[in-house]
Amino acid sequence: MKPHKRLKAWSESIVLVKQVYGITKSFPKEELLGITFQLRRATLSIPLNIAEGAARSTKKEFVRFLDIAIASLSEVDTIFIIAFELNYLNESDFESLTNQLDQIGKLMYGLKKSLVSKM
Repeated sequence: MKPHKRLKAWSESIVLVKQVYGITKSFPKEELLGITFQLRRATLSIPLNIAEGAARSTKKEFVRFLDIAIASLSEVDTIFIIAFELNYLNESDFESLTNQLDQIGKLMYGLKKSLVSKM
């Protein structure tokens, strides 16, 4: 098994990607190259960087990729706020997505803290 597949942060971020792809189908078509593209790209970046970091040979490299994934998490959070303010997300979807994002963030920060303590 690949090392990233054992990580809850990775599996939860895959769930988030699927949610974002589903939700953004209802975004306005004129946003396809704007918010929709940016949100999908940033959300995809989270599990991709977790996976790449987990495959690296050192904890230091893994932490670096986790930092990139955490930065993408902040980007996604900001896009969720913008999409909500533009009424592209209803309150229920916004709350659900931000709660999922918070959970993934806690998992990633915990993983990072664990790796740093072993370096």
